[in-house]
Amino acid sequence: MNTIVFDQAQKRERTQLVLKRVTTLSPVPKILSEVLELLKDLNTSPQKLAKAIAKDQSIVVKILTIANSPFYGLAKRVSSIEYAIMILGFNEIRNIVMALSLMETMKNKSDEYMNQKDFWLHSYITATTAKKIADDMNIRESNDVFIGALLHDLGISVIHRYMHSDFVKIKESVEKGSKYSEAENQQLGMDHQMVGYSLLRNWNIPEHICDMVRYHHNPNQSTNTKILSSIIHLSDYMTQKLDIGKFDWDNDLELSPEAATILQFKDINEIEEFIESYREPISSQIDSLRNLL
Repeated sequence: MNTIVFDQAQKRERTQLVLKRVTTLSPVPKILSEVLELLKDLNTSPQKLAKAIAKDQSIVVKILTIANSPFYGLAKRVSSIEYAIMILGFNEIRNIVMALSLMETMKNKSDEYMNQKDFWLHSYITATTAKKIADDMNIRESNDVFIGALLHDLGISVIHRYMHSDFVKIKESVEKGSKYSEAENQQLGMDHQMVGYSLLRNWNIPEHICDMVRYHHNPNQSTNTKILSSIIHLSDYMTQKLDIGKFDWDNDLELSPEAATILQFKDINEIEEFIESYREPISSQIDSLRNLL
């Protein structure tokens, strides 16, 4: 037993060392650093901020697509980054740029073990659904839950890109009957929640965002973000339940009873009715979100 514990501790330490090297190899994206610096200045104009963001056209397209998502709820179509900044506000733009920049940094090429388009589509669907749920529940931090949900599976992308041989072994273990979380812990000494959390902490991302990533499968274990993490967990589960924007890494995902209680659902029938009510609006987003990939 002690040998197994020691072995897991060694694997965990090895994974942490890899994550520290990832921070060195992939510094916080330049556009993110520049935008964050501009946002610290109270005199920064929307035009100056837009000019900085415009240096990365892929980020511009993604911001406009997100702003025009049906779940974002804006009455008028957003056609320019300047207008997006005025409508969404500096804080929301900062959050979106932060998340998108981190996602781009961790992006890898698709291979036989992971389809990047499926992964990012799942991330966006989970994020927009989580924000909609938070808005419908009158949760003030709906913008924060969007960012947390967008980054919730960042750890999977990190494992695929920087620990690829481990990624392959995890997939092979799952094919033999293991659950993903079990295979991750066995191979890395931690799961993808902790991988994402550790990397975001290394990059000094706000603690509550890190917390949502760490506990999106077990939100009841969170101290500070139980409700937000529960919303992300529910949204993540809904992609599987509705078979819309699902990702194979979540094939064995079950809805946490504790999360259902935290969100004040009375019983399974109420949960199923709630999930089904989102089927059509989630489906309507698929086409627009494909433009992000």
